[in-house]
Amino acid sequence: MNNQNLIIYQFTALYQILKEFEQKLNFKIIEILNEKSLNYEIKNFKNYLILTEKKISNVNNLLILNQLPIKISKLVEKLNIEFLKHQFNNQSQISINNYIINLNSREILTKNKKLKLTEKEINIIIYLSQNNKPISIDELQTKVWGYHSDLETHTVETHIYRLRKKFSKTFGNENFIISKKNGYEIK
Repeated sequence: MNNQNLIIYQFTALYQILKEFEQKLNFKIIEILNEKSLNYEIKNFKNYLILTEKKISNVNNLLILNQLPIKISKLVEKLNIEFLKHQFNNQSQISINNYIINLNSREILTKNKKLKLTEKEINIIIYLSQNNKPISIDELQTKVWGYHSDLETHTVETHIYRLRKKFSKTFGNENFIISKKNGYEIK
């Protein structure tokens, strides 16, 4: 079953045309005629796009079709591109505890505060969050940096130290990454 939902809002003629092609399209087509129904329906969908002729305030995932006529093939192409954009944006956010990491902007957010991170810092946080046990310095070196060496290095400790300072300064959280006797973990 397809999980992409195209909601056509107050645009009956277009709904009737696209409904004829629905079996050949990559999305389910739904017609909605009033704002109350629209608000109710979008709560039930995770992956949706609203197609309409005019802007609707306080609604996301909106594609306004105001340049008519348009070829059906061009319209379907636009719709597929919009669905891909939404999918990309949804996959680029990772939730960890009360924080959201935006992989595109390399930021971590909570409530009304955000912190810019380096790619390595993001990789450290993601790797630590995927494990329910403390991660050793050697494992972080291997999995995040991609190398293992018998040489003494403090790269991991330095990155963790700086990351803790950033979290403390921006979010007031001094216990986001905690040290255990056998490694680091996210609390």
